[in-house]
Amino acid sequence: MSPELLRSLTKQRDLIDRRLRYLVPRALPGQTALDEAIAASVLAPGKRLRPMMTVLVAMDLGGDVETAVDAGCAVEMVHAASLTLDDLPSMDDATMRRGRPAVHAAYGEDVAILAAIAALSGAFETLAKLSGASDQVRAESVVILTRAVGVSGLVAGQLADLRDGAHQRDVTDIAATNSLKTGSLFSAAVEIGAVVAGADHRVRISLRNFATELGHAFQLLDDLLDEAVNAGRTGKDVGKDVGKSTIGSVIGSDSVVGRIGAHVKRAHAFLNESLGPKSLMHGCVDFIFEEAIPAEMARAATSRQDVGAN
Repeated sequence: MSPELLRSLTKQRDLIDRRLRYLVPRALPGQTALDEAIAASVLAPGKRLRPMMTVLVAMDLGGDVETAVDAGCAVEMVHAASLTLDDLPSMDDATMRRGRPAVHAAYGEDVAILAAIAALSGAFETLAKLSGASDQVRAESVVILTRAVGVSGLVAGQLADLRDGAHQRDVTDIAATNSLKTGSLFSAAVEIGAVVAGADHRVRISLRNFATELGHAFQLLDDLLDEAVNAGRTGKDVGKDVGKSTIGSVIGSDSVVGRIGAHVKRAHAFLNESLGPKSLMHGCVDFIFEEAIPAEMARAATSRQDVGAN
């Protein structure tokens, strides 16, 4: 990655962090535990990948950056809420997230659930009031994010993972669950960025396809790193997938690396189709895998062979 691109990504992430601190919902005076839990959920250090995707897509398409930042912050609030709920004892029963105690571990399950609801409501309020956007853009953005969260998105994926994950599944079924759990919010992030920029239907469809491929690659990476040796790398509990039917458990870790590479290659191809070969998102995709995968795996997972010629 070039130093210029790294500086650009860092600048956007810093801008998103500043706006998140401003937009994060605040509890009523005296409800200190809830206020702290909301902040712990939404403001915990992270890559801010999803809001960055919203911003970079809008930038690539000539949209308003400030509007896209606020829209991206809404997506990040939903992501934060989903992590808080995912970590609950009734779900994945995790105790650590982003290098810190999970919200329920620090504040209790009751407060954690309320903090997640507060983050979700804050996300939709942010979109409904989206500064610099038309009423149509606000409404479309709310619909996109609602679908990503609901029974055809995160909710469906989480239930499938909870109910079916312990049973033997084929790769197609596992991939479908991964698409719902991970790809749906990626899709919302990029499509909202396109809506903010006034992109046409063709571009939006191509970006959804990009998000689907990226979601598959990202979930495979997450499964690959779910090992004790990667606790410091992920900042969360590891070994949570032991006994669960994942693609890695079906085809083996070595094959997973190649599968990640294939998904990343197709993701780049859809970016060429929707945003062009000079899109900032190309660098963002490479950044994800260069940062997260050990060096020898990164070369396989992010190898991009002239996708524009295929």
